[in-house]
Amino acid sequence: MTHPMTTTTFTLDGYRVTRNLGVVRGITVRSRSIFGTIGGSLQTLVGGNITLFTELCEKTRTEAFDMMLGHARDIGANAVVGVRYDATEVMQGVTEVLCYGTAVIVASEGTAPPPPPLR
Repeated sequence: MTHPMTTTTFTLDGYRVTRNLGVVRGITVRSRSIFGTIGGSLQTLVGGNITLFTELCEKTRTEAFDMMLGHARDIGANAVVGVRYDATEVMQGVTEVLCYGTAVIVASEGTAPPPPPLR
Protein backbone atom coordinates (compact mmCIF):
# COMPACT_ATOMS: atom_id res chain seq x y z
CA MET A 1 0.00 0.00 0.00
CA THR A 2 2.92 2.36 0.48
CA HIS A 3 4.33 4.61 -2.20
CA PRO A 4 7.64 6.45 -1.69
CA MET A 5 6.12 9.80 -2.71
CA THR A 6 3.28 9.78 -0.18
CA THR A 7 3.55 10.91 3.41
CA THR A 8 1.44 11.85 6.39
CA THR A 9 3.68 14.88 6.90
CA PHE A 10 3.59 17.99 4.73
CA THR A 11 7.17 17.72 3.49
CA LEU A 12 9.25 15.06 1.75
CA ASP A 13 12.92 14.95 2.72
CA GLY A 14 15.10 15.91 -0.22
CA TYR A 15 12.23 17.46 -2.20
CA ARG A 16 10.53 20.81 -2.34
CA VAL A 17 6.91 21.42 -3.30
CA THR A 18 6.80 23.44 -6.50
CA ARG A 19 3.03 23.35 -7.01
CA ASN A 20 0.00 22.53 -4.89
CA LEU A 21 -2.75 20.85 -6.92
CA GLY A 22 -5.34 20.55 -4.15
CA VAL A 23 -7.11 17.83 -2.21
CA VAL A 24 -7.35 14.34 -3.66
CA ARG A 25 -9.34 11.47 -2.23
CA GLY A 26 -10.33 7.88 -2.57
CA ILE A 27 -13.61 6.68 -1.12
CA THR A 28 -14.87 3.14 -0.81
CA VAL A 29 -17.87 1.69 0.98
CA ARG A 30 -17.77 -1.90 2.19
CA SER A 31 -20.07 -4.27 3.99
CA ARG A 32 -19.32 -7.49 5.78
CA SER A 33 -20.68 -10.65 4.23
CA ILE A 34 -22.84 -12.95 6.32
CA PHE A 35 -19.97 -15.44 6.36
CA GLY A 36 -17.50 -12.79 7.49
CA THR A 37 -19.86 -11.66 10.22
CA ILE A 38 -20.38 -15.20 11.51
CA GLY A 39 -16.66 -16.02 11.25
CA GLY A 40 -15.71 -12.79 12.99
CA SER A 41 -18.25 -13.43 15.73
CA LEU A 42 -16.78 -16.88 16.30
CA GLN A 43 -13.27 -15.41 16.49
CA THR A 44 -14.41 -12.98 19.21
CA LEU A 45 -15.17 -15.98 21.41
CA VAL A 46 -11.51 -16.97 21.32
CA GLY A 47 -10.20 -13.42 21.68
CA GLY A 48 -7.20 -11.77 20.10
CA ASN A 49 -6.87 -10.46 16.57
CA ILE A 50 -10.04 -10.97 14.53
CA THR A 51 -8.30 -11.79 11.26
CA LEU A 52 -11.41 -11.74 9.07
CA PHE A 53 -12.13 -8.14 10.03
CA THR A 54 -8.45 -7.17 9.91
CA GLU A 55 -8.18 -8.45 6.32
CA LEU A 56 -11.38 -6.62 5.33
CA CYS A 57 -10.06 -3.37 6.83
CA GLU A 58 -6.70 -3.74 5.09
CA LYS A 59 -8.34 -4.41 1.71
CA THR A 60 -10.66 -1.45 2.15
CA ARG A 61 -7.88 0.96 3.14
CA THR A 62 -5.70 -0.25 0.26
CA GLU A 63 -8.54 0.32 -2.18
CA ALA A 64 -9.17 3.86 -0.88
CA PHE A 65 -5.41 4.63 -0.96
CA ASP A 66 -5.09 3.38 -4.55
CA MET A 67 -8.11 5.46 -5.60
CA MET A 68 -6.52 8.54 -4.02
CA LEU A 69 -3.26 7.89 -5.91
CA GLY A 70 -5.24 7.52 -9.15
CA HIS A 71 -6.97 10.84 -8.53
CA ALA A 72 -3.58 12.49 -7.85
CA ARG A 73 -2.05 10.95 -10.97
CA ASP A 74 -5.01 12.11 -13.09
CA ILE A 75 -4.40 15.75 -12.15
CA GLY A 76 -0.64 15.53 -12.77
CA ALA A 77 0.76 15.13 -9.24
CA ASN A 78 3.98 13.27 -8.52
CA ALA A 79 3.47 13.20 -4.73
CA VAL A 80 0.74 13.35 -2.08
CA VAL A 81 1.40 14.95 1.30
CA GLY A 82 -0.69 15.10 4.44
CA VAL A 83 -2.27 11.68 3.79
CA ARG A 84 -5.06 10.77 6.22
CA TYR A 85 -7.77 8.16 6.62
CA ASP A 86 -11.27 8.54 7.97
CA ALA A 87 -13.99 5.95 8.45
CA THR A 88 -17.71 6.34 9.03
CA GLU A 89 -20.32 3.70 9.65
CA VAL A 90 -23.01 4.46 7.07
CA MET A 91 -25.36 1.85 8.50
CA GLN A 92 -24.89 -1.23 10.64
CA GLY A 93 -22.27 -3.41 8.96
CA VAL A 94 -21.57 -0.86 6.19
CA THR A 95 -18.51 1.38 6.49
CA GLU A 96 -17.20 4.18 4.31
CA VAL A 97 -13.42 4.59 4.26
CA LEU A 98 -11.93 7.81 2.96
CA CYS A 99 -8.26 8.34 2.18
CA TYR A 100 -7.29 11.92 1.39
CA GLY A 101 -4.30 14.19 1.07
CA THR A 102 -2.88 17.13 -0.84
CA ALA A 103 -1.67 16.44 -4.37
CA VAL A 104 1.56 18.26 -5.15
CA ILE A 105 4.32 18.47 -7.69
CA VAL A 106 7.74 18.14 -6.09
CA ALA A 107 11.26 18.60 -7.41
CA SER A 108 14.49 17.18 -6.04
CA GLU A 109 16.58 19.54 -3.94
CA GLY A 110 19.69 17.87 -5.40
CA THR A 111 20.18 15.33 -2.60
CA ALA A 112 17.36 13.03 -3.66
CA PRO A 113 16.75 11.19 -6.93
CA PRO A 114 14.09 12.54 -9.30
CA PRO A 115 10.62 11.63 -8.01
CA PRO A 116 9.16 8.48 -9.53
CA PRO A 117 5.70 8.77 -11.10
CA LEU A 118 2.69 7.84 -8.99
CA ARG A 119 1.50 4.32 -9.84
